[in-house]
Amino acid sequence: MTPVPAARKARAARWRRGLTGVIAFGVIAELLGVTGVIPRSVLPLTSTVLGHAVTLLGSGRFLADLAATVEAWAAGLAITIVIGVPAGVLLGSVPGVRVATRAVVEFLRPIPSVALILLVSLWLGPGLRMSVTLIVYGAIWPVLYNTMAGLDDVDPVAKETNRAFGFSALDTIRMVSLPSAAPFIATGVRLASSVAIILDIGAGYITGRVNGPGLGAFIADQSSGAGNLPVILAATIWAGILGLVLDRAIVYAERRLLRWNHLRLAGAGDTGS
Repeated sequence: MTPVPAARKARAARWRRGLTGVIAFGVIAELLGVTGVIPRSVLPLTSTVLGHAVTLLGSGRFLADLAATVEAWAAGLAITIVIGVPAGVLLGSVPGVRVATRAVVEFLRPIPSVALILLVSLWLGPGLRMSVTLIVYGAIWPVLYNTMAGLDDVDPVAKETNRAFGFSALDTIRMVSLPSAAPFIATGVRLASSVAIILDIGAGYITGRVNGPGLGAFIADQSSGAGNLPVILAATIWAGILGLVLDRAIVYAERRLLRWNHLRLAGAGDTGS
């Protein structure tokens, strides 16, 4: 059996197990509501929530909010990559810069982006700029640190060999360090994607329509009305589906761009078995 089909079968098995768990949870929740073990005001019926989830697809307002969340995610993640990867390369390649900036980086990194919502809104005003700024601040850390970790993991012999052939330091980074660190960077981007979705929805929920459209604003609107829990849960389901779809899109792009790395890992696993 070749490594690639084996890896595909393993992924398919994981998806089947995950889907089975989701279905089982939905069935149990439905039974608990039907039998009255849990009041429907606390946990609505699964069928009711799924019905609202389907209905939301026909709502122009909800679709606009969904599109706004995707827009903020895309803009924030793009800026995060443009800033985070070069900064990680700089800090990971120049020890002096890494030491000089360590105190500032370690001071800023633990500050949660949610705590900065009001401050950023005062500086930039509500809207897409505020959401993107919060996303970049919160999502840049996994990209930055994974880039640095990838550069730290580069084989020093490979770098010295490249330098021995007369290549400059920049050429060595481009030809050796970045290709070797690419899987680490891809992992950082994937983590940053999840952070970006969470921050955009969280900021929208806290600021509401003042910050413009988005899934967070939609959920905040529904929270103000009585009996809207099924709609809130339905919107939450779509938020989870959106996060899953975007994550799978990034994984797909990673497999295409770094196919050599996945073939190497699959071959190593097949050899080890």
